Order: sequence, then C-alpha cells, then structure tokens
Amino acid sequence: MTDIRFAWSALGGDPALLAQVSSVVREETLPARLPVRDLARSCVGACALAAAELGARRAPLTRTPAVRVDDGAVATAFVSERQLLVDGRAPLLFAPLSRFWRTADGWVRTHANYPHHRERLLHVLGLPADAAPASAERAFAERAALDVEDAVHAAGGLAVALRTPSQWAAHPQAAEIAARPLVERCRLDAARARAFAPLDGAPLLPAAGLRVLDLTRVLAGPVATRTLALLGADVLRVDAPGLPELVDQHADTGFGKRSTLLDLTADRRAFEELLAAADVVVTGYRPGALDRFGLSPEALAERRPGLVVAQVSAWGAYGPWGGRRGFDSLVQAATGIAVTEGSAGRPGALPAQALDHGTGYLLAAAVLRALTEQAHEGGSRLVRLALARTAAWLTEGARMGEDDGKGTAKEGADAEEARRRRAEPAADDGGRGGDGRGGPGPWIAEAGSPVGRLRYALPPVSFDGGPRDWARPPGPWGADPARWL
Repeated sequence: MTDIRFAWSALGGDPALLAQVSSVVREETLPARLPVRDLARSCVGACALAAAELGARRAPLTRTPAVRVDDGAVATAFVSERQLLVDGRAPLLFAPLSRFWRTADGWVRTHANYPHHRERLLHVLGLPADAAPASAERAFAERAALDVEDAVHAAGGLAVALRTPSQWAAHPQAAEIAARPLVERCRLDAARARAFAPLDGAPLLPAAGLRVLDLTRVLAGPVATRTLALLGADVLRVDAPGLPELVDQHADTGFGKRSTLLDLTADRRAFEELLAAADVVVTGYRPGALDRFGLSPEALAERRPGLVVAQVSAWGAYGPWGGRRGFDSLVQAATGIAVTEGSAGRPGALPAQALDHGTGYLLAAAVLRALTEQAHEGGSRLVRLALARTAAWLTEGARMGEDDGKGTAKEGADAEEARRRRAEPAADDGGRGGDGRGGPGPWIAEAGSPVGRLRYALPPVSFDGGPRDWARPPGPWGADPARWL
C-alpha cells in the first residue's frame, strides 16, 4: 500500500510515467515496525516525478526525465532537523515539556516548543511559568489522559491521549479521515489555461519564474515550500510579527526561501500586492484559521484567478477534530503509531517525523501536478493534505500487532534496538547520521550563510538534469522585504 503507485494515483498522475522511476533500496534505513522507509521513498519519488513531468512540459522535452530515489538520501532528508549544525552547534529539537507523560490511567503526549503553547499547558496543570518538568510529571500523574487532552485543547494548548490502533479506529475522526483520499484535489473556477514561459539552461528548474506565498509553520508546509524553492520558485515566507519562529527550525526549512513579516490587518495592502502576482499560496495553519483574513481558497481564487492553493493540517479540515491544532508527534500518539512502535509497555516513535516530511513532499508534488494540469485544463486549484491521513496510509498496509505494541513485522536486533532508543524519554533525541540510523552518509553538505556556518541534509528529490542543492542558504527570520524578486 505504501508504494509510489498509490501516491501517484492520488496525485492524478499518468501511470505510464512510473516507468521513469528507479530506486536504490537500502534495507537498513529508517528501521521501524511500520513501513516508514517505503512511505518515505514513495513520497519523495512522487514529488520528483511530478517535478520531472512539469520540467519536461516547460523545457520542452520529448520524454520525462528519469527519476532516481536513493533510500540513503531520503532517510537523511527525513531527519534534516537532526542533521543540522549551526556553527557546529546542534539545535534543540524538543522543549522539556514536549514529551510523553504518565497519567493516572495511561499516557498523554504534549507539544510545548512554542512559548504560548507552554504557557497554556502549564496553566491547565495549575503550575507557574517557571515550573520544572518534575512538577509537571506529578501533575499529570494525578489526572486522566482524556481529561488532560480535553482541558489542554480547550485552553488552546496541545496534548493528546495515547491511543491503541483499535481505539483510534473507533474514534469519529478516524472514520472521517478514512473516507477521504490521500490527496484532496479540486478545481475552484474556470480560469484560463496557464501559459508557462519556456525553460532554458541548466539545471532544469520546473518551478522557475513561479511565485509562492508561504504561510506555513512546522514542519510539513515548510518542507513543501523548501522543495518548491529547490525547483526554482521564488518562495516568500510570510509570518506575523508577534509569532516568532524557532531559530533553528527556520534555518532547517528556510533553504532557498526569503522571509518577511506582515500583519495581515495593518499591512493588508502589502499582502494584496503580493497575492496579485502570486502563482501559489501554501498554508499550514489550522483549517479555517486564516479565513477571517479573506484567505479561504475560494476567496483567494476570486481575487487571483488561476491560483493554486495548497493546504496542510494535522487532522484534516473535517470531522470533530477538524479545527484542532496538531503536530507529527501528537498524530503518532493519537493514531496508535506510538503504541505500535513502543516497547516494554512504553510508547515509542517513528525513526523520523515521517508524517511531516512525507506529507510535505506530497504537498509539493500536488502543487506541481496542479500546475501541470492547469497548462492543459486551466482553473484555479485546491490541493489539501493532512498528517492524520498520511498516518492512515502508513498503517493501512502494515502488518499490525496486538494493541500492546508487539508488532508482527520482521524483527531484527537493529530494529528492536532502534525502537528501544525511540521509547521515552529518548523519542525526541534522535540519532545524528547520514542514513537515518546513526551512520555517516554522502548526503550532507556544508555552506556559509547569514545565520552561520551550516551543515545540512541535501535534498532527496532527484531527476536527470535537475538541481542538486538550493540556490541560496536560509537567512534570518523576517529579514527580507515584502516584495517579489
């Protein structure tokens, strides 16, 4: 189920083009009970094929360039945040309050990397702003997991109760997700067909000349727009001045992009000028959160006919959890993945934030395919993905074990040790290697940048004649003017 054919079909791609894709399989990468390596390979391969397809149309070429997917490059990119070094310093990936906690009746997973989420979590627990993790541990131990989940959500924070696969399958949100395609795609209007300027020179950059407004945060959306920047797009990330991004997180996902700050109320004219010349808008906030600013897909397409609108969320834009905040780690906990990957009665984690990274590459692929379709058929387009739907894809074809987390997939000493390391509290630490399991690899580069000397993972999207690295390193958050190049 997690092969490229399913992903390519979900993107509306021509199945004949799959003959252009080849893979370098490395069995030791991304070890897990669930088929993480296959999912990662499929997402990156589908993205590379969509890029090659658009590049062939624009060049123009008589044949779509060959795509080569190397598991080593994919595994390295799927832990890009762990590969990053800034002036030799490794970033802090998760804050002390972002982890699993024992409750009176089970486990709960929290996410408190951002200061406002930390404040809301501590408020629910009745703790001061400077509370130590030990105090939080005692507070969690006195409460039921579902009670914590509901109270933290009501306060605008982030926490989910750990669920087994069968418990999640019985949840109404799971039913809503199962009824949706992996990639939601629709046409918003009858705008005329897109006319592309022909490409020339090398490397082949399928997105050259396209302008992408990046309204995303952590992590799938920024991965998608980072990929579009690799392929030649002018990507301008727009953030609100009062919501600063984590510095290292911005460095990891900021390759190829520029970054500006705009208040969507006070700076509305500047935003509308950007929108008037944009080709793509990518959003990664809670479903509906931007609608009050006139940024629903329909409103955007009405003001800018021919636009491609791409949306990504944690739980989907539907169902009882459609308006909830979420992150990869929370989706793993809620959907039973953390139980499946756990050991000795403790929850575990995938060897990468694979839901984020995989969904990010699929989102970029959906944008590229929408652009190709526009050249044939016209029409503004909406493409939409959700981490929880990607999680369903990951688990659908897997050989699941019992609810105690004893998997039935092929076991090995290395895989079992990897699961043990991913159990709490090590789930957020992660190895730092080139192949997704701690060993060195050739898929790492170094470069100077305005934010320091960087060691970083090279992009895994590869096709004949395509780019091998980003044209520009990341700069400081919010340092660029609000205009197109």
